[in-house]
Amino acid sequence: MTVLDSPGVPDSGCDAIALASAIARVRETARKQPLFTDPYVQLLVDASRSHEPDPAPLAVADHIAARTKWFDDFYLTSGSAGVVQVVILQAGFDTRAWRLPWLSDTVIYEVDRPEVLAFKQETLRQAGAAPSVGHVQVPAGPGDDWTRALTAAGFAPDEPTAWGIEGLMPALDPRAREELLERIDLYSARGSRIAIETEADSDPDVDCWLCARHWEMGSVASADLLQRYHRHPTHATSGIFVGGRKH
Repeated sequence: MTVLDSPGVPDSGCDAIALASAIARVRETARKQPLFTDPYVQLLVDASRSHEPDPAPLAVADHIAARTKWFDDFYLTSGSAGVVQVVILQAGFDTRAWRLPWLSDTVIYEVDRPEVLAFKQETLRQAGAAPSVGHVQVPAGPGDDWTRALTAAGFAPDEPTAWGIEGLMPALDPRAREELLERIDLYSARGSRIAIETEADSDPDVDCWLCARHWEMGSVASADLLQRYHRHPTHATSGIFVGGRKH
């Protein structure tokens, strides 16, 4: 499995996992005291109605909401530290390029399958929505060299980068996880930052793997994060969120 292998609806641009996460973000946005607001995600859900899955259980939706908030904070903190080159792997229906208050010189590279990126871009464009900062699509299908596509799109490996790997690692086998980490480490200049959702018993141990390669890392368990955000703590209690900076 490569970084871009995930289930979807053939030829539609509607990714099943991306859509399920989008529906959870719609639910969170509609709450009286949401962890975040996403004014664009409903557009993507509406455009995908013919493929809409059953709503996720509340605990699953709460996990996705807490994850979204944690990654939002990661990107904003990275920006406040001066990191303005951002890479979101398997971006799916992520709308952060449209909704977060980025620094004006930020450039966001979204890597995913061509049909998924095109579907999102066209849906939001037709609604009159435009990214608030530089936004570069990096189409790469399963088996493609996504790092080559990334550099061809203008990515500068000698500049610090904020890497976001959200909802991807648990779906990869151990070899694919290590290959992904190797590529990210190779393309990360000093001062780069990383945020990963993984599992406590992940093989390889993401935290240790990165620490051994001069990343200063920290982590929080999924259950603790859910409690911090006052959300239901029963789903994915073995999950872990790992973040850090390269020295």
